Amino acid sequence: MDLNLLQQNNRLPSLIRKRLAGHDGDFAGKWQDIRKNNHSGKSGQLAAGVLLLLSYRSHQMSDPMKPGAWVLQLIKRSFRTAQGGDISCPGGMLHPLIDWAFSLFFIRSGIMAFPLPSCESAHTGASLESKKTISLFLANALRESWEELHLHPQHVSLLGALPTYSLHLFRRTIFPLVAVARSDWTPVPNPEVDKIIEIPLTSFFREDSYGRYMIQATDTLSTPDQGPWEFPCLIHEDEDGEEILWGATFYIIMNFCGLFLIFSFPTCIHEESERRP
Repeated sequence: MDLNLLQQNNRLPSLIRKRLAGHDGDFAGKWQDIRKNNHSGKSGQLAAGVLLLLSYRSHQMSDPMKPGAWVLQLIKRSFRTAQGGDISCPGGMLHPLIDWAFSLFFIRSGIMAFPLPSCESAHTGASLESKKTISLFLANALRESWEELHLHPQHVSLLGALPTYSLHLFRRTIFPLVAVARSDWTPVPNPEVDKIIEIPLTSFFREDSYGRYMIQATDTLSTPDQGPWEFPCLIHEDEDGEEILWGATFYIIMNFCGLFLIFSFPTCIHEESERRP
């Protein structure tokens, strides 16, 4: 892949949308399985919609003379939350009735000027059920992003859906959607968010950005293997110091880079690739 694309304002979104076109994904099937198992009392699986949020920076804060670049806008969760200190995509748990209503009455009805047609055009091969499910989790992710960051739906343009991601240690499946945020929106984090972290897309194409992250299970985590465990991670430096991106969000971004940006993973990602959180 030509890495110059990651510094060009107009070309990258259209490329991503094109590569997602016709990608029906597994949203409908996975959501159907979760509902079926929950209704039968088998799993108690939770579902969460998140936004893999891209934004273009016309100049870099650390050096205004450098060219602009595309960044991923992530959040660092505050220690008021269950996963305090973790870096994640904006979004959160699905509330089916609320989010169906939001989807039906605000997005799909066109009351809000949100580009749902881009969702449908990006999934021309998708079934009606897939489109409904994508709309549901889009509404879910937008609602949560509004609560967490005051991100207005009109400031977002959907590019498409990524494969779902199921956590091994928690009964939770993540439904990720790729979107572009207007560069001029100003995040207003709520108490659940410690800060916004912007990682340039180019960081994911540098092998020296990667490392290994070791964790030890706690007494509150019910697992026969208490570790310690090692996971691949991305190390990001900002004005506050070193931040570690690992776990579910790391793998969702790796899926994005690998499937739709033709990314060749560093060796450290291949090792223990099956030992996911």
